Amino acid sequence: MDVQLLFALVLGITTIVVLVLATRLDAFVALLIAGIVTGVVAGSGFVETVGWITDGFGSTLASVGIVIGLGVFIGKILEVSGAADALARAFLRLFGKGREPWAMASVGSLVSIPVFCDSGYVIMNPLARSIARVKKGAYVTLALALGCGMTLTHHMVPPTPGPLAVTGILGADMGSVILTGVIFTVLLLPVVVVYARWIGPRLESRLNTVVAEDVYGSRHDVALAARGGSTDSADVSGIVTYRPEDFLGETPAGRKPHRTNALLGSLPLVIPLLLIVLNTVSSAIDQGNQGIIGDQEVDYVPSAWAQPLVFLGNPVVALTIGVILAVYVLLPRWTPRTQVHGWLSEAAGSAGLILLITGAGGGLGMVLRESGVGDALAAAVAATPLPAFFVPFIIATVVRIAQGSGTVAMITAASVSASVVAESGLDPLVAVMACTAGSMVFSYFNDSYFWVVTKFSGLDGLEALKGWSGITTAVWAGSIPLLVVLNLVVG
Repeated sequence: MDVQLLFALVLGITTIVVLVLATRLDAFVALLIAGIVTGVVAGSGFVETVGWITDGFGSTLASVGIVIGLGVFIGKILEVSGAADALARAFLRLFGKGREPWAMASVGSLVSIPVFCDSGYVIMNPLARSIARVKKGAYVTLALALGCGMTLTHHMVPPTPGPLAVTGILGADMGSVILTGVIFTVLLLPVVVVYARWIGPRLESRLNTVVAEDVYGSRHDVALAARGGSTDSADVSGIVTYRPEDFLGETPAGRKPHRTNALLGSLPLVIPLLLIVLNTVSSAIDQGNQGIIGDQEVDYVPSAWAQPLVFLGNPVVALTIGVILAVYVLLPRWTPRTQVHGWLSEAAGSAGLILLITGAGGGLGMVLRESGVGDALAAAVAATPLPAFFVPFIIATVVRIAQGSGTVAMITAASVSASVVAESGLDPLVAVMACTAGSMVFSYFNDSYFWVVTKFSGLDGLEALKGWSGITTAVWAGSIPLLVVLNLVVG
């Protein structure tokens, strides 16, 4: 690889890490500066480099910006309507007594598809505490299973913003990424539960006093929890975690109290995902019938029978349907219109920085492509015996450890490796999963979600590293053989 181009690449990534860790600037500004540094050091002009950044920013947000906004809208309504809580209870009943860690991990993975990890964990953690209180133990096991279940889909299943952005940057098919992300999640859930069940009893006696008393009460025998808690299984039928009045206000006179069941609660989430997947399946069948499947040189024009499915399965249309369902099915009719607008505004605010980071990542990717850095990297990778998918996986791993944000790590990896994908023939689906899986590694002090999980779970210091950093690294390691198999199948 040309020394100047290699230096431009290394300096660009270093710029991101240093600015995020050592200055007051956030990842959005760091990505913009890294794009300028990379382009100029690679030999491009200042004006030309800035033009690439703005073009890349616009083209990236054109493909994923609307979808990210719609996804966070659905998540907010699931939160305030009680649908997330209803889904959690349904999973607990489905798995049955004695299998609460499986239920909590599954609940976390489902809720975290449309809801940001941080807020989703805050919503669901009271349920874990209530179950542990009834069982008189096993809180750490439940808390870790819940948190890491959320990590899986937060990193691998659109419309969560990170994988959605990576899908757009690398040009992968949305439906295929959803299906693969769900499969990876299902296969990695046993890793989550096994690790949580192994480490949980070892850390239960190390709960800090405040959380231990909050969960179990001041007279709880922590030594009992250290031995794994009571042998009695939890009966969650009487546990109250979600209070509609906390979000919706008091029920007006003459109106029935608001209740949302799991079936209704799942509609705004399941229907859009099914529509997107149907779009992928019908398009593949139609392209096969036309004899153009896999041919990138031919523009695909849907046949008459496939056009409705392609239209409804477009992510923008599918998630718009999801928002409409969430607002008109999950919320009571007496909810003020201004209140709903306020919730949606809050959701848009939470997505703002993600949108900026996503666009800036697209800008950096454009600089890498147009300046020749990406092509040089692709040629260097092709000359090594390593599989091409290890490039985005390793980049995401290094950036995640260096600066903490899984979203920034996967977007950076996608931006840097886009040319490798194009030149090496690596399937974009494999590249997307490599970026997202690599970004799960070793969540620790520089990750905001680390503090959410560890503070709520009552783990401090070394115990926090053993519990949370350990379980995220376990699923990261577990994803490597899945990536190898995926690459053999479709790569």
